[in-house]
Amino acid sequence: MSVRIIRPGRLTVGVWALVGGLVLGAATVPAADEVNVYSTRQAFLIQPLFDAFTAHTGTPVNVVFAKEGLAERLRAEGENSPADLVFTADIGHLTDLVDLDVVQPVSNQTLESVIPVSFRHPDGKWFGLTLRGRVIYASKDRVPEGAVASYDDLVDPRWKGRVCTRRGDHAYQVALLAAMIAERGEAAARAWLDGLKANLARKPQGNDRAQVKAIMEGVCDLALGNTYYMGKMLDDAEQRPWAEAAYIIFPNQDGAGTHMNLSGVAMTKSAPNREAAIELLEFLVSDDAQGLYAEVNHEYPVKDDVAWSDLLRSWGTFRMDTLDMEDVARHRDQALMMVNEVGYNN
Repeated sequence: MSVRIIRPGRLTVGVWALVGGLVLGAATVPAADEVNVYSTRQAFLIQPLFDAFTAHTGTPVNVVFAKEGLAERLRAEGENSPADLVFTADIGHLTDLVDLDVVQPVSNQTLESVIPVSFRHPDGKWFGLTLRGRVIYASKDRVPEGAVASYDDLVDPRWKGRVCTRRGDHAYQVALLAAMIAERGEAAARAWLDGLKANLARKPQGNDRAQVKAIMEGVCDLALGNTYYMGKMLDDAEQRPWAEAAYIIFPNQDGAGTHMNLSGVAMTKSAPNREAAIELLEFLVSDDAQGLYAEVNHEYPVKDDVAWSDLLRSWGTFRMDTLDMEDVARHRDQALMMVNEVGYNN
């Protein structure tokens, strides 16, 4: 196994507790030729990329997977942290790393030439690696094609009691609302959120897949979700019927385009294996790695000239909102406050 997985809760500063056939808790001195990764992204999403990097370079990648708390762990570990890179999803989590001052800037011609300016930090403190659209899932049986074309259509009174979403304070929902604030202003964004709440079929709950399941079960007809979840449901025998009950609508094609979010990476302040870590970063924006992201994760490559997978192409081409992710990040707190003020989750 080329990628050594480290489960959360077994790590102490300078000591890697390895699983997968290795001895737990064995004190080791990190090799000079390795990369140590903290990741909030699930193992199945990024492990194939690390396997490919190791096969290509011979450099092992040691990974700590944790759902949350990695930024705080980095701050607690300080300069003694063994981590070189942090992988996470959503602009909010990347911004948190910058705000906690646990990452360092990286100036790299390869990264800067490949990744569009709107999808990387202006000072190189984080880099987007993949993109996903925040789309509308619609019932194949109950929502005719063309009946919904924008986020604004979700607040039309004709869909009252027919819309499902996850909690409004989830990072994906906050990012969408923050983008609306940035593009339309606070008043318009609040009116949209109020309208969305009025059209909910049930109290906000569950993850993005749960919304599609609710469509299949007839609880609602429309839902918000990230594009790659459709691919993941199609890959799962149990969840495939959920996905087959819905189709994807890319909103706002006559306007700014579909809201995009990203998964990304940042280099830690400590980064004991900085050169190897940069080599991994460069690999992840290569054509091979970006294509693998599209095939395995059903995410859109951040690199413009990489071909989409057959599944992504089957959903159709669409206009992406090119709003700078830093603009989205600047309105996150305002968006979260708005969610609470309108009582969206109640």
